[in-house]
Amino acid sequence: MKKNNTKKFIYTGAAMAGSILLLTAYKKNQAKKIWVYEDNDMRNSTEVDHEESVNADTDEAEIGLTQLDSAYRSEWQANGFPQTHKAMAELESK
Repeated sequence: MKKNNTKKFIYTGAAMAGSILLLTAYKKNQAKKIWVYEDNDMRNSTEVDHEESVNADTDEAEIGLTQLDSAYRSEWQANGFPQTHKAMAELESK
C-alpha cells in the first residue's frame, strides 16, 4: 500500500512540475506576440518633413510634396476637404 502511494506522489509531482513549466513557457510566448509600431504618427517625425513623397513619381499632384504633406493631402481627400481655393469659394457661396 505504501509503495502505491509513493508512485502516485511521484507521478503527481512530475505532472505538476511539467504543467508549471508549460505555463511559464506559454506566458513568455504571449508576451512576445504583442507588438506595436514605434512611431506611426508622422507629425512627430522630422524625417518625413524633408523627404519627397513616395508617390511623387506616379501621381502628378504629389510632385513637390513632402511625405508629411502627402499624408495630409490623402487625409483631406478621404474626408472630402476641398483641395483648391476655387473649390473652397464655391462651397462658401452655396
